[in-house]
Amino acid sequence: MIFGSCKVGGTRRDIASDTLARIMRELNSMAKEIKEITDVFINDSTVKHRMVGVGVLSKQDALMLGAVGPTARGSDVAFDTRKLGYAAYKHLAFDPITETAGDSHSRCVVRIKELFQSIDLIRQSIDKIPAGPIAVEVKGTPNGEYFARTEQPRGEVIYYIKGDGTKFLQRMRVRTPTFANIPPIVKVLPGHSIADVPILVLTIDPCISCTER
Repeated sequence: MIFGSCKVGGTRRDIASDTLARIMRELNSMAKEIKEITDVFINDSTVKHRMVGVGVLSKQDALMLGAVGPTARGSDVAFDTRKLGYAAYKHLAFDPITETAGDSHSRCVVRIKELFQSIDLIRQSIDKIPAGPIAVEVKGTPNGEYFARTEQPRGEVIYYIKGDGTKFLQRMRVRTPTFANIPPIVKVLPGHSIADVPILVLTIDPCISCTER
């Protein structure tokens, strides 16, 4: 997504050693500040009153309706596409973060805990990042089919492309995590008050623009 850095075949520029060291230092202060803020937030009595026990999605329903990301993990579905080991994730140690209640508060807590997991993954990556080329040369145009599954902050996203060797793709399909999480949120909406609707919808962190394509 960040075209100033990412490109087909790798990245456009390397990261200097002193920059990596600065990032590591910044992570320490960032983690401390995030913890101070989130500890207050998740333990606040008003937040708990509005979110605990509201919008419960059972583990069975999460699986049956195809929930992904924190929406699924908040219902104790221990699945994270990064555990498939694509890209650098096969070199990093982490486990899917789950909560068991399946309510709005659980989905929120999963996202908060994943902030700290992301910081840890960056630390691991800095320690393990190798020296060497930052990109490979890419020639030609796609000829064949490719299917990929990756983890986004909202959950699993699926990319499918089919090419015939020309510069125009025959088919391209993107299944966004918001699209996958709409059936679960529709499941939990009935029976709640109008005031609960914004909270319930925001617990799946919807990206409407990528869903209404």
